[in-house]
Amino acid sequence: MSTSCARLMLAAAASGSGKTTLTCGLVRLIARRGLSVAALKCGPDYLDPTFHRRMAGAQTGNLDLFFCDESRVRSLIARDAEGCDIAVLEGVMGYYDGILGEGVRASSYDVARATSTPCVLVLDARGASVSLVAQVKGFATFRTPSQVAGVILNRCTKAVYDVLAPMIEAECGVACVGYVPSDERFALESRHLGLVDADEVADLAARVDALADTLAETLDVERLLALATEAPAMAEPPFVAEPVTDRSPVVAVARDAAFSFYYTENLRLLEDLGARVVAFSPLADEALPEGTCALYLGGGYPELHAARLSANAAMRTALREAIASGLPTVAECGGFMYLQESLEDAEGAAWDMVGALPGTCANEGKLRHFGYIDLEPRGDGLIARAGERLRAHEFHYWHSTHEGDSFVASKPGRARRWDAAVSTATLYAGYPHLFWPADTAPAERLVRAAALWQERRGGGAA
Repeated sequence: MSTSCARLMLAAAASGSGKTTLTCGLVRLIARRGLSVAALKCGPDYLDPTFHRRMAGAQTGNLDLFFCDESRVRSLIARDAEGCDIAVLEGVMGYYDGILGEGVRASSYDVARATSTPCVLVLDARGASVSLVAQVKGFATFRTPSQVAGVILNRCTKAVYDVLAPMIEAECGVACVGYVPSDERFALESRHLGLVDADEVADLAARVDALADTLAETLDVERLLALATEAPAMAEPPFVAEPVTDRSPVVAVARDAAFSFYYTENLRLLEDLGARVVAFSPLADEALPEGTCALYLGGGYPELHAARLSANAAMRTALREAIASGLPTVAECGGFMYLQESLEDAEGAAWDMVGALPGTCANEGKLRHFGYIDLEPRGDGLIARAGERLRAHEFHYWHSTHEGDSFVASKPGRARRWDAAVSTATLYAGYPHLFWPADTAPAERLVRAAALWQERRGGGAA
């Protein structure tokens, strides 16, 4: 069974070139035409898909060739874009930037190549003219095939574009599909993890609408859509996992302003496996959802909401008692920090947290760990068994005095190794984030544990 999916990628020469802003505007513009859009992010990013989802109700997902093999990435595109007219893939970093020391592996180019997706380069035109032609030439010829099919000049005037576009097409054989003028109305703020959470941009809709209005005048949308339809069908059907239980145990997922970093595919996989995903708010709720059989506390910005999290003593107590009783629990990064004894906010004030784990968390003022890692469990636990290897990602500034030692973490292809995460028969808690569709075993074990909890408790709440 093959899957047809019109698709194109927006990529750039480097981070900060305007990919996310342009992707958001293009998604909104395409949606205005009555087309349904999936916006898929290359790499282990949580924030950009949040913006994509808010733009035009776009279906979102992540595509990552460190976590997954090529076949699984293609099947994830098929699932993420199911029912949509077009998928817009947003690249990560520079187009050819892969895992450090491993060339183009897991780069945007690697995804474009593995999925036969036409790429449109977004190039920053500030302070340059003919040199941009050379830049396009280099990107279009660095690999064969490069998948580079089009170019958009960002922060560019119409006068400059009118001069450069015919040069680029004649010299490089790459279609010029428009430009984006500089305009403060399009600016999106940044913070230490990248773009701010979409819920924090009060005038986001107005900004994106203004951008879409402009793109309607400066982009050749018909040509972009034509490029997308040139993408060939993929051999793989949409990725769907088989259920491991028919009991529909409730997996309570922390989702609010403090905890919002979840891969769409992770939550969907829990449902595929037979769980019922129910959201709750550690900021606002005083009790866990009725019938909770497992917990999933994702990442986010708990440090920005430490005072409110601390003030909700009822929820902190409910979580501490549930985890102590053996409720199956996965806590990643921000969720891991929340489970500890205390957490310092951005101003350095310490606040009481759940206390299910020992340790305090504080800002070190620099990235503690950053990037892809391999995890080797030292023993059997809730989501992993001794001798297995998990692939994960870390990105955090806050350091814990008790980061755990149940796993050995290492950088791919490098000798650096360190202790990571806490693992027991009922708990996984640590800074590393996992992408469960890459290896479904951890998610299967969580759902089975939830079903066993339900069976033993007669379907009652935690």
